[in-house]
Amino acid sequence: MGRLFGTDGVRGLANRDVTADLALRLGAATARVLVGDRDAAGRPRAIVGRDTRQSGAMLAQAVAAGLASAGVDTIHVDVVSTPAIAYLTKAHGYDLGVMISASHNAMPDNGIKFFDSTGYKLADATEDAVEAHLDDDWERPVGDGVGRITDDYEVASREYLDHLSGAITADLSNLRIAVDCANGAASVLGPEALRRAGADVVVINSAPDGKNINDACGSTHPEQLKALTVASEADFGVAFDGDADRCLAVDHTGELVDGDQILGVLAAGMQDAGTLVDDTLVVTVMSNLGLKLALRQRGIAVVETAVGDRYVLEAMREKGYTLGGEQSGHVIASEYATTGDGILTSLLLAAQVASTGRNLRDLAGYVQRLPQTLINVAGVDKARAHTDEELLEAVRLAEVGMGDTGRVLLRPSGTEPLVRVMVEAGTQEEADRVANSLADVVKHRLAL
Repeated sequence: MGRLFGTDGVRGLANRDVTADLALRLGAATARVLVGDRDAAGRPRAIVGRDTRQSGAMLAQAVAAGLASAGVDTIHVDVVSTPAIAYLTKAHGYDLGVMISASHNAMPDNGIKFFDSTGYKLADATEDAVEAHLDDDWERPVGDGVGRITDDYEVASREYLDHLSGAITADLSNLRIAVDCANGAASVLGPEALRRAGADVVVINSAPDGKNINDACGSTHPEQLKALTVASEADFGVAFDGDADRCLAVDHTGELVDGDQILGVLAAGMQDAGTLVDDTLVVTVMSNLGLKLALRQRGIAVVETAVGDRYVLEAMREKGYTLGGEQSGHVIASEYATTGDGILTSLLLAAQVASTGRNLRDLAGYVQRLPQTLINVAGVDKARAHTDEELLEAVRLAEVGMGDTGRVLLRPSGTEPLVRVMVEAGTQEEADRVANSLADVVKHRLAL
């Protein structure tokens, strides 16, 4: 059996992989690992939220029951974003926070994310400890030692919106912004945050029914947003995912502005304002080479991490960097958040447009994405992807041939017997040619 926790909590098909029983046991085990001794002064407290999936209420109640069984008083705040739970956990001194969400996944999936008292996702070692305690026999509290469960559906959202309002000072009253809420956790919070800042907001996909979250909408399907932005003559548009920890954008012409370009816009603005610590941006190895070349021209250094916003955050915390993120739209602005926050990103992006008087197409234009080709090579021994000498030599020669305007990334899949071959180059034709050539080498050298 593989590790229960993935790169972003526990996730899978709701009521089959992620069951109420598992949620209850995770709640109890996490409480025991993070809170510890029941005799410590004061009652431990937790906060639980969820996105709009039909299975969310079931899992939220089960997690709360598990926490209560371990003596933890639990506040259930119903539908909020993942970054709202992270913020509220730290701001109110909760011992832990829990978010029920499968983020950008389709509606049948669901997941459970945990945050410690500082508002950060759990470290790998902590997750391993939780998993190790899942099936322990332990002495449960009784009587007054059992945790209480209460509901608070309005105060939490209001406090989070107040927090977001303090992140920008720019007046957005001259901007019209199109917003795709993905029928998810940002359906109320996203438009309201932008309206509070003065923006004229045009909204789609903000009527969740438990089944339509991420359904052909949101950050993974920006087609509706592109059309709405142009049709409504908006200055730009933003799209969130199901739990609103991601944000992608489109400019006024309907052209996509991805996470790399958003990071480029924000990094440039923060550099000008003197708030980009060490003039450094943290990204993953999947960020487009075009971003790195553009940042180099501005004198902004790049720190690369493994794929996953948690690894971006680890690098940021280690050196005190203030901005990082992923091509997918996870953007972490550490002055205001301990995790990716799509609504915060939309506000920071809008503030940059408003304060500079430049449109988003112009601001993002200095980041020219290089053509990219990705090929999944299945049925191979992925364990040898980084050790086979002939394959590594083929990669080296390919990169030499492309020079400074190209690169190769080989990534063994974490869950399937395949290797991902990603090539960026000066032209699409060159990217296709090199990727297909290297895919053939992978098939030959790593054949099972």
